Amino acid sequence: MLATVWGKTFARNSERASDLLTEIFPETTIELLEEWEKTTGLPDPCAGESPTLSLRRSQVVARLTDSGGSSISYYAAFAAALGFEITISEHAPARADIFRAGEPVYGSDWAFVWTVNAPGYTEQYFLANSGSAGEPLISWGNAVLNCEIISRCPAHTRVLFAQSGEDLLGNFGGDSK
Repeated sequence: MLATVWGKTFARNSERASDLLTEIFPETTIELLEEWEKTTGLPDPCAGESPTLSLRRSQVVARLTDSGGSSISYYAAFAAALGFEITISEHAPARADIFRAGEPVYGSDWAFVWTVNAPGYTEQYFLANSGSAGEPLISWGNAVLNCEIISRCPAHTRVLFAQSGEDLLGNFGGDSK
């Protein structure tokens, strides 16, 4: 009789120990997600009011693996860690020696402007073993991408977001020009 009680307890403890292997990695955690979020300064306004479990995990992983940088490849890799595929266009002031007819004539301030090109919306599907009850089967939006990029863009630059052909002026450092 006593062995049956102990056996159930040992089995439960063994199962929980196995669960810990899943929980210690932010990409697969459920129970320890809040601890991972606290470690990385999340949740923040970037994710909105009710982010999905998958989005929360992606944001934690992106912040944990973020090594910093200001190159195009850095921002593309950071966006990919968040689950977004982007390209970046750099701008330059117009110069007589490289100007071509039909191109926009940018002023000197455009030396500090760059554009993140992303789909108008990014579909994020509910995945078995990755989501939780009550989450939508599909969600979309780039608010997290925009917020995270803006928080990382160099202070002397301005980032624009081209999504579905529509330029949305990003803001940096609290400046709302």
